[in-house]
Amino acid sequence: MRVMTDRPDHADPESALDVRLVRAARRGDSKALATLLSRHQTRVYRMCLRVTGSEETALDAAQETLLRAIRGLDTFDDRARFSTWITRIAINACLTRARSEKLRRHASLDAPGPTNQGPTGDSARGAGSFGDSLPAGEQTPSRRVEQDEDHARMLRALGQLDVEARTILLLRDGHDLEYEQIAEMLGVAIGTVKSRLFRARQALREAMEES
Repeated sequence: MRVMTDRPDHADPESALDVRLVRAARRGDSKALATLLSRHQTRVYRMCLRVTGSEETALDAAQETLLRAIRGLDTFDDRARFSTWITRIAINACLTRARSEKLRRHASLDAPGPTNQGPTGDSARGAGSFGDSLPAGEQTPSRRVEQDEDHARMLRALGQLDVEARTILLLRDGHDLEYEQIAEMLGVAIGTVKSRLFRARQALREAMEES
């Protein structure tokens, strides 16, 4: 049984506010629930877009994530970070949809157009937030052009990876999460996270060399 207190366990003001909103929402405060969801819906959508590479799929996955969060609010542990909890829900929603779409593609032999290409256009640019960690600061014009080219090449390569590899790269290298956090989100052992990350990085390097 969860022990409820009036004071959140988090020193981080943002996390503490989330916990207060969760507790108010559990008591039936609809405004608190709306505020809680509005604080996270944009970040959830961006995460889904990065993972899926599709604006339509990302929107569906984000909506599903918010619905799952509402239904599962009573299961949220107040000692955890709400942002981590809802990100885990988003990742699972994206992976479920990606696997379902993959099965549908395999089942439809007459589906028009290629099915093994990564995201392009606006979708690829949305997924490209993974590359925001490229060095910034003062740069010469030639250096900026070079980095833009490297960024674009990395995005093309990232789009060629399967969704599981793309997800773990985003969590570790894009969001700088610890192995323990990723393991909790994906529901796997830390050793599994490390081995998957190694294979994903290797696949990304190979894809970049080929692009």
